[in-house]
Amino acid sequence: MGNEYFAKIVWSSDGKGFTTGKYSREHTWSFDGGIEVKASSSPHVVPLPFSVENAVDPEEAFVASLSSCHMLWFLSIAAKKGFTVKSYSDESSGIMGKNGEGKVAMLSVTLKPKVEFIGPNIPANEVVESMHETAHSECFIASSVKTEVLCQPVFT
Repeated sequence: MGNEYFAKIVWSSDGKGFTTGKYSREHTWSFDGGIEVKASSSPHVVPLPFSVENAVDPEEAFVASLSSCHMLWFLSIAAKKGFTVKSYSDESSGIMGKNGEGKVAMLSVTLKPKVEFIGPNIPANEVVESMHETAHSECFIASSVKTEVLCQPVFT
């Protein structure tokens, strides 16, 4: 048996408009360590004011989860290879649409990691691309989904 992870999701009604679909989708995600995140359906899925624009939606969290997992693997690989990473940023995106089964799904996620290295040992772009390929193949989240996950490193 593997490791177990938990999230607590809490939503409650304000008592208005539930049976007509005119209710707030705002809710809270709680994680270990006491972290709470304001969450909602995406305004792309459920229109305002029934969604909350300044909250995380499940689709954004899906993209962020893939990006975060990839980054953590990349940093580990870089450290083991003796490269010092100064900064890592990723402006990732996901595309939702109908899949081959006719169901709405996240069709693809594109990671666009930009990594800055410091120190005397700076890897060539080909080495960085190889580290990204390894990070993708090791990422637990990417290995758990059917969605195509693309990685397009950004070099300056």
